[in-house]
Amino acid sequence: QVRLVESGGGLVQAGGSLRLSCTASTRTFSYYAMGWFRQTPGSEREFVAAIRWSGGRTVYSDPVKGRFTITGDNAMNTVILQMSNLKPEDTAVYYCAASEDFCEDYRCYGIRAPYGEWGQGTQVIVSS
Repeated sequence: QVRLVESGGGLVQAGGSLRLSCTASTRTFSYYAMGWFRQTPGSEREFVAAIRWSGGRTVYSDPVKGRFTITGDNAMNTVILQMSNLKPEDTAVYYCAASEDFCEDYRCYGIRAPYGEWGQGTQVIVSS
């Protein structure tokens, strides 16, 4: 049973930074991509960022583009989300996800469909 474990959430003031980490309990060589989503109460889970291991291609949602950076280490089974210039609207539970589906167009990882593995989530609160 694969487990994705997130860490690094917490409380930060607007304009601050947080670093989220996600580690898979198994080697990620079977995954083609890993990503981050977020969800607030009463809302749909929304895409934040993803990285496809092949070619290291990344994709971001418009609200976080230029502020968040996703990186990963396939050998370490880890994907990182560096969040800077945080805003109160970034407050959410952040979920790590992994995909065993290969997408020729890396932008396909910007939706939920390719992801079959999910973490339990880590809370991020940005105060104004």
